[in-house]
Amino acid sequence: MGGTESMIPLTRIDGTTFYLNPDLIEVVESSHDTHITLVNGHRYVCADSPEVIAERIAEYRRASIGALRRTA
Repeated sequence: MGGTESMIPLTRIDGTTFYLNPDLIEVVESSHDTHITLVNGHRYVCADSPEVIAERIAEYRRASIGALRRTA
């Protein structure tokens, strides 16, 4: 995995897409917007709900495990 395959797509408040490494996510909080805090303290605000983010992380993990199984 490399490039955007090792990240999940998220949507900024202005509608643009950015990619984030899900292994670095420490906390996802929801108030009016969704706030993501990384293990290094950086914070991001996005329009995606915590539920959507959790599902994207789960999909990423399933794909990662599948890739490992195919190479073993």
